[in-house]
Amino acid sequence: MLFAFVAILQSCTNQKSEISKAKTTELMGKTIYDFKVESLDGKEINFADFKGKKILIVNTASECGFTPQYADLEKLYEEYKDKLVIVGFPANNFGGQEPGTNAEIGTFCQKNYGVTFPMAAKVSVKGDDTAPIFKYLTEKDLNGIKNSTILWNFTKFLIDENGKLIDSYVSTTKPTSESITKHLK
Repeated sequence: MLFAFVAILQSCTNQKSEISKAKTTELMGKTIYDFKVESLDGKEINFADFKGKKILIVNTASECGFTPQYADLEKLYEEYKDKLVIVGFPANNFGGQEPGTNAEIGTFCQKNYGVTFPMAAKVSVKGDDTAPIFKYLTEKDLNGIKNSTILWNFTKFLIDENGKLIDSYVSTTKPTSESITKHLK
């Protein structure tokens, strides 16, 4: 009986591994410009529309200690909007700090921080259900630059004008920090 249970469990684990490998293979050879995601309002964000600009991708949350970074993200977006696009990706992966619906998140961001940069629909940024764009951003085999681990909300990924990853930044890195802005001047 125990042997049968172990065999079934191993089979499920192998199937899960094969699915994960297939998803990774599907992403190989892609660039950031190959991604299209749903926005908070149900429309489409097509990253190909951002060719020629830098892109800062941030996983966000409304009930996090780093949530006030929305203000700095908006400030950065306003200051550099001729050469930078910021795309926020609400995620509920850390401490349940983004429990709201897409509509609630949009209202919160607008009301509290005046967010005008594009916001994607809520996604997962880690685990088995990681959104494809975050698999791409965090796996060197896919992005060609580096492996990254998203440890918490407000991890940032900076992409250059040609769609290549420049670097990733931990949550404690403020959006207006020199480590980010030096690439925008």
